[in-house]
Amino acid sequence: METNTTSVKPTLLGSLSWKWPITLLVVVALGGVAAAFQSQWWPPLERAVKGLVAPESQGKSKKRDPHDHEGHDHGHDHGHEGHEESNSLELSRQAKANIGLKTGKVELSTFVRYTTMPAMVMSRPGLSSVSVTASLGGRVTKLYAIEGEEIRTGDPLFDLRLAHEELVQAQSDFLRTTEEIVVVKKEIARLESVQLPGAIPGKTIREREYELQRLNAVFNAQRQSLLLHGLSEEQVDQIHETGQLLHTVTVRAPAHEEVGRGLEESDTYVLRKLYVKQGQYLNAGDPLCELVDYSQLYVQGRAFEHDADKLVTAARERRPIAVIRENGDNTAEQIDNLTIAYVENEVEPDSRALYFYVSLPNEVVFRQEFSPGRFFVTWRFKPGQQMAVRVPVDQKKNQIVVPVDAVARDGVEYYVFQQNGDHFDRVPVKVDYRDRFSVVIANDGSIKLGSVIAMAGAHQLQMALKNKAGGGADPHAGHNH
Repeated sequence: METNTTSVKPTLLGSLSWKWPITLLVVVALGGVAAAFQSQWWPPLERAVKGLVAPESQGKSKKRDPHDHEGHDHGHDHGHEGHEESNSLELSRQAKANIGLKTGKVELSTFVRYTTMPAMVMSRPGLSSVSVTASLGGRVTKLYAIEGEEIRTGDPLFDLRLAHEELVQAQSDFLRTTEEIVVVKKEIARLESVQLPGAIPGKTIREREYELQRLNAVFNAQRQSLLLHGLSEEQVDQIHETGQLLHTVTVRAPAHEEVGRGLEESDTYVLRKLYVKQGQYLNAGDPLCELVDYSQLYVQGRAFEHDADKLVTAARERRPIAVIRENGDNTAEQIDNLTIAYVENEVEPDSRALYFYVSLPNEVVFRQEFSPGRFFVTWRFKPGQQMAVRVPVDQKKNQIVVPVDAVARDGVEYYVFQQNGDHFDRVPVKVDYRDRFSVVIANDGSIKLGSVIAMAGAHQLQMALKNKAGGGADPHAGHNH
C-alpha cells in the first residue's frame, strides 16, 4: 500500500503539469472576448439585475453619487453640431468680461498694407505760436494772465502806462488840430450866416475854407501817426471824442486777422511764456509774452529718399494716413483718416532722411478752473511726443481681415475661435499677412463667411484651452514680437 500510494502521486502531477498553461490561455481568451462584447451583454444584464433589486428598494431614499451629474451626458458634445470637447470652451458671463471678449462676423473687406516710419509731434511754424510785443513804450502796471492759462482772442493781457515823450507829443498835436478844426468850422458858419449883401467879402470865406482843408489834411496825417505808434482805431477815436490824452493802454490777445490766421482756426491760446513782470519799463518792440495754439499740429515723419515716390503718391491721391501713439501700458492708439500736408524738397545730407508732415487735429482733454472764469487746459497731443506714421503702399480687395487679437498663435499654428451656441470652438486657419494691428486670413474655407468669431481675447482663449487639456500654456502664444 505504501508503495502504491507513493507511485500514484507523481503520476497525477505529471498528468496535470502540461494542462495548466493551456487552461490559463483559455481563461485569458474568454476574458478578452467578454471584455470585447461587454457593451452588448453588460447593459441587458445590468438592467435585469436592477429590475430584480428595484422592488426591494422601493420606498427607500437613494444615495446620490457625487460624480453622477443629473442630466449631464459625459463624453458627448452637448448637442452642438461639429462640437469637440477638446477644442471647445464654454465661457461664463464673468469670464467674457474678464478677457474683454468681442465677437463679430467674418466678412470680406479691402486690406491696406502700410509701411511704418518714425515720427514726432510738432507745432506748425508760423501758425501755432504768436509773439506779443509792446507797440508803445511804457511801464507795465498790470498783468491779467499767468503762464499756462487759457487765453481767448481779445482777452486783456497787460496794462501799459505810456511814458514815451514822442507819443505824448503826438497826442497833444492831434488834440490841438482837432480843436482848430472845430474853431474854423464855427467861423465859416458865422460868416455864411450874415445876410447883408457885400458886408463880408467872398474872399474871406474862401480863405477860411482853404484853412479848413489844410487842417483836415493835418488831422488825417496825425491820426495815421498815432496808429503807427501802436494805438488802435478805437483808442484814437477815444482821444478825438473825449479830448483827453491816453495815459494807459491795454494790450489784448490778437485776433485772427492780426496774425494771419483764418477764421476756421481756433480762437483759443495758451500763454506759454511771460517775458515781463509788473513795474518793468519797456520800449516799443520789446517782447511781452508768447501765445501758442495747439488746436492744429503737425506730425513730422522721417522717411528715406527711396520712399519719396510713395509719399508723393499718397499725398497726391490724398490717401488716408494713420498715426500711432504708444501708451504707457504697452498698448498703442491709432489715429486714422489723416492726410499728408506736404513733403520737404530736400534730403538731409548726413542722415539721408526725407521729412514729411501730416496734419493732426487736436482737442482739449482736461480744463481746470483755478479762479472764476480762468482755466488751465491740457491738450491731447503735445509737441515733442514720439509717434509712428503708417503710410499706405498697397491694397487688396475681397480679403478676410480681422484684428490681431482675433488670432491666437501656437507654434506654427494659428487659430480663431468660432462661436457655437454657448461655446467657442477653436478653428485652425492659414495666415497670409500679419502686422501689429490686423491679420489677413486665407479664404480657403477653413472659416466660413458670415460665421461669428471672437474678435478679441483669442490669446486668452488659447491659454484656457491648453490649461483645460492639462498642458502648459505658451506665454508667448499669440504675441507678435
